[in-house]
Amino acid sequence: MSTPLKTISKDATLEAAATAMRDSEIKALVVTTDPPSIVTSTDLVAAAAEGRDPTELQVTAVMTESVETVPPDLYLEEVAAMMTGLGINHLPVVDDDDYVGMVSSTDITAELS
Repeated sequence: MSTPLKTISKDATLEAAATAMRDSEIKALVVTTDPPSIVTSTDLVAAAAEGRDPTELQVTAVMTESVETVPPDLYLEEVAAMMTGLGINHLPVVDDDDYVGMVSSTDITAELS
């Protein structure tokens, strides 16, 4: 998993989200809502393809709400199966209600190679 977990406010612009992802070399951010949400690079690309203005559009307009999470001790195979079954590429890692990191399909591929 990637640590520390990178977050962003739901009120931030897509431009701010894209900058945060680029600067951290990641493809997803946890959005600080209750319960937490997620915004991914795929969400940003979709908004751009629709011609939406990233300097005006807020993260809340494209984020996925109430995301699935995994505990830090879950086996790699279980995480991969969960991602495949849900059709997703990122899962926040939660330990005792604390968000501690993010596991991605890239992390899984790197571990298997």
